[in-house]
Amino acid sequence: MGAAYTRPLGELRRSDAAEFGGKSANLGELLSADARVPPGFGVSARAFGLFVEETGLRGTIGAAVARTSAGDVESLAAASKTIGEAMRFAPLPGAVRDELGRRHGELAGASEGKLPPLAVRSSALGEDTPEASHAGQQESFLWIRGVEQLYDAVRDCWASLYTPQAIGYRATLRAAPEPAMGVTVQHMVDAEVSGVMFTCNPVSGDPSMVAINASWGLGIAVVGGELTPDDYLVSKVTGEVVRRTVSSKHVEYVPDDAGRGTVRREVPAGRRDAPCLGEQELAALVDAARGVERHFGSHQDIEWAISRATALPDSLQLLQARPVTALPERAPRLSASALSLVMSTFGAGSATRKQV
Repeated sequence: MGAAYTRPLGELRRSDAAEFGGKSANLGELLSADARVPPGFGVSARAFGLFVEETGLRGTIGAAVARTSAGDVESLAAASKTIGEAMRFAPLPGAVRDELGRRHGELAGASEGKLPPLAVRSSALGEDTPEASHAGQQESFLWIRGVEQLYDAVRDCWASLYTPQAIGYRATLRAAPEPAMGVTVQHMVDAEVSGVMFTCNPVSGDPSMVAINASWGLGIAVVGGELTPDDYLVSKVTGEVVRRTVSSKHVEYVPDDAGRGTVRREVPAGRRDAPCLGEQELAALVDAARGVERHFGSHQDIEWAISRATALPDSLQLLQARPVTALPERAPRLSASALSLVMSTFGAGSATRKQV
């Protein structure tokens, strides 16, 4: 049976970003480069467009946004509330609902019939491009179980196109594009450690380094500013750890035993001040960074997680890759020939938001 509104991540490429959003398209690229990526599928912006048209929401959205101004916090909050409530109570189009159900069934089949925990993440069009300055404005929902929760999470991702911040940002643009959103749906990783890494030093722009931040559990505590992650700077060329700063990591987010969402818990005293990455984990991350940079041909900002369930290298899963967009003006940049030389030589409760 054909699919008009969804596609497995492995079938997506960068050229699909205009329809599925940068997050889903870049995950497809990672899969094409044989990177370890949790299985899943992308939901196209066409599904969002059909939802808005079939439910008559376009008029509601237009009227609410028309009453706002970029600097008026109260008007932005009121518009966001009006639009969000209307969207969350609107029914999904039947065709979209059917496809989501089929894709969920495929993921459940690959999980031996069990309800797989899912991450449902916004993949707004244009957010993971070199020109983007609005990445991270939309929402993600973690540890979603069952098809009904999937329907709700997709709808909530669409609604996050109209947060006060997102509405206000678009109001500052001279020619704001029509808001559109894809959604990324993937198996959750039960992360023992998670974090981000840059395939260059984002402070100095040094292209010979990989900068890594890491914390226990899911990355929610870091995104929320609840703790300072461990910080590592590793030579991309030799693998030498140039800098290692270990912080006290007193909280972590883990799956809720109730079956949906995540919970915050205190990290046992013996682990709080311990480094959450050892030499093997750092070596695996640097190797992955080399491969991702080689594939995209540019510096990348990569989200990753190391699963509790398996051992390296299978436990390291890549969750997102996007271009590094803010480097110092005078930073040394890798030319295409230099990049090629380096890589050929060295080979290398409720749903919780904002997964790293």
